[in-house]
Amino acid sequence: MKTIETLADLAALVGQEVAVSDWITITQQQVNLFAEATGDHQWIHVDVEKAREGPFGAPIAHGFLTLSLIPQFFQSSVHVNQTRMGVNYGLNKVRFMAPVPVGSRVRGRMKLLSCDPIESDGYQMAWQVTVEREGQDKPVCVAESLARRYR
Repeated sequence: MKTIETLADLAALVGQEVAVSDWITITQQQVNLFAEATGDHQWIHVDVEKAREGPFGAPIAHGFLTLSLIPQFFQSSVHVNQTRMGVNYGLNKVRFMAPVPVGSRVRGRMKLLSCDPIESDGYQMAWQVTVEREGQDKPVCVAESLARRYR
């Protein structure tokens, strides 16, 4: 866990990889619950037997499930002390570059692209989040995540 004292200290890290998250194992239960929550029941995610015979040899996580892990990646890897709250402000670019078979472990690498003061005593940050799968060279997802933190 990388601990940063102030938002100004965080702003000094623009252009750097600030943190790497813990590994998260993707389970079939997670995939099934995500399918229930979103209504995306495509067989490649939820039909284990059919997916074994499909193009990836196993069920794979939804791309949006992988993307939805970004808050967990941040929670396990970076903390800014002198702030009272943070909010998700959206995404700019998202690419799903490789599948995430069930049983895989993934983690996020967070590079701070920008960190600018905003109204209400806060900062807006743009982060490049690269999601990697253990044992694979190619990232599974790269996203530009926007967040706001307030003192």
